[in-house]
Order: sequence, then C-alpha cells, then structure tokens
Amino acid sequence: MAAHRKRPQRPLSGHTARTAATLALAGAATATAFDGTGHAEPQLTPAQVKARVETLYREAEAATEKYNGAKEEADAGQRRLSALQDETARKQTKLNAAREALGSIAAAQYRDGGIAPAWQLALSSDPDRYLDGAALAERAGDRQAAAVSRVRQQLREIERLRGAARVEVASLRSRQAELRRQKRTVTGKLDEARRLLARLTAPQRSEVTGAGGTGARASRSAAGARQPLVRPGTTAAPTSRAAAAVAYAYSKLGSPYVWGATGPHAFDCSGLVQAAYRSAGISLPRTTYAQINAGRRVSRSELQPGDLVFFYSGISHVGLYVGNGQMIHAPNPSAPVRLAPIDQMPFAGATRVE
Repeated sequence: MAAHRKRPQRPLSGHTARTAATLALAGAATATAFDGTGHAEPQLTPAQVKARVETLYREAEAATEKYNGAKEEADAGQRRLSALQDETARKQTKLNAAREALGSIAAAQYRDGGIAPAWQLALSSDPDRYLDGAALAERAGDRQAAAVSRVRQQLREIERLRGAARVEVASLRSRQAELRRQKRTVTGKLDEARRLLARLTAPQRSEVTGAGGTGARASRSAAGARQPLVRPGTTAAPTSRAAAAVAYAYSKLGSPYVWGATGPHAFDCSGLVQAAYRSAGISLPRTTYAQINAGRRVSRSELQPGDLVFFYSGISHVGLYVGNGQMIHAPNPSAPVRLAPIDQMPFAGATRVE
C-alpha cells in the first residue's frame, strides 16, 4: 500500500511561478482577443464615418479661416516691418552725412586752435573786412547749431523707428506662432479624416464623400463646358461685376480644394470667392468672417447671382450664389469646386458686393 501512495507536490520555485503566471496571462489575453472583447479600435459604420468626417472637415475649415486671417495679418505686419526698416536705413544715411559735416567743422576748429571766429577776424591782416566777416562768422555759428539740432532730431527719429520695428517684430512672431498652431490643427484634422476614409471600400468612400452623387456629375459636366455664364433656369447676374465673378466661378468647376489656396488652379472656400471677385476688379477680404461684412447684407429670399452665401454659426464656409437655389463653392479636400444647393448646409447669412 505504501508503494502506491501519491507523492506530495513540491511548491513552485520563484522562477517557475513567474513563468506559469506569464503563460496564464498570455492565454487569457489570447482568449479575450478571440472572444472579441479586447480593446481594439471599434469598426465604424459608413454612416458613422461620414458623420465624423463631416465634423472634421467643418472643424478644419474653421481652423483654415483662422489660419488665413493670421496669415493676412502676418503678411501685413511683414510689409510694415520692411517699410520701417527701409525708412530707418534712409534716415541713417542722412544722419551719417550730417555727422560727417559736423566732423569737418570740428576738425577745422581744432586746426585753428579753437579760436572763436570773431577773434580770428579781429586779428586778420585785413580789418576792413572785419564787419562783413563777423556777420559771416555769426551765420556760420547759427548754421553749426542748426546742424547739431538736426543731428539730434535725426537720432531721436531713428530710435523711434527702431522701437516701432521691435514692436512689429514681436507682433510678427506672435502671428507666426498662431499660423503654426492653426496649421497643426488643420493638418491634424485632415489627416484623421483621411485615416477614417481609408478604412472604407471605394464605393463606401464615394457614398461618404458624395463623389458619385449628382453634385459631382454637375461639377464634371460644367467643368467640361467652362463657358456659359447663365445656366438654363437660372437668373442673370444683376451687375457686370457680379456676372464676371459668377463666370469665373463656373470656369473653376472641378478645380481641387486645397486649404489656404486662392487660385488660380486650387482654392479653399473663401479663396474661391476672393478670386472670383478679384477677376471682376473687386478686392475682398481673405476670410469668411471678414467677407460677410464686405457688402450689404441681404436675406435668403433676396438672393441674386453673385451674392456671397455663408454657412454655420461660426461663419466658417462661403459659396458664390449663381441662382435657382444653387451656389458654386469649394467644399473640402474630398470634393472639387462644384455646384451645390444652398440648403445642404445650415444657412448663416448673405452679402451683396456692391
């Protein structure tokens, strides 16, 4: 009986216990993964991807308009700084010439032993010219004092310009930092949208981005024509400049959306509107939130071809109204410049450029 007695189990050593625990955890993790209860990124439906991508595009467009505004201010600041530097350089040249003139006067006085001009004339061998010479010396002294005063004034003016330039440099650096922040925001959101779209099949992407819809077909057919100003069923533009802007927008149908672009081959939303009116000889501001104040506000019921139509509560998108409830706009990176109904986005207001 003793020969068949079960041998007692030895406790596991430290190393053996750790190995067993590791294997057990690995098995549990594998089982969890097979059960589908792990922490893998959830698979979104095409509808969820569409909603998320549209949100990302709106947020990216809002950041794009902030970028455009910061860039406009930075460019203006750079021009002001360059003008200050040019003016400082010109005044420095004048100051150098004035200093040289004073230096010549001082050198002449040193050579003459520092004797006042009146005494020099009094000791002259030609006393008959004393009075004339004394008056000349007095005038020379006045000129010298005026020259010193001008140098002092020039020094103060140059220091003022340099101070203004220092302020402008600090402001420019702040605007450039804002540009970098907005650029990171835009690119981050667009990259996320691209990653989401990459998960879908080609037909799903077409459905999400609208690339296979009627808007895309209208864009392609209109881009092929590239000529007519007024499409069938539309109303003629009320002014020659509005007509020119509408014609330009039609000619750009099918052009790619590129954030920050103002043409002539790619556009963002406000860049397209700005370029359209620039072709008509009218200068519009760069950003949507400035463009909405660039003319007379009109109601939706009063819209005419050439009016600017704005969308979303933050005035982050703009299109050019072309009549019959349609606009031409640059939607987002997944869609080219196209015709679209104005009721496809939340309407925020309209402006007539006059």
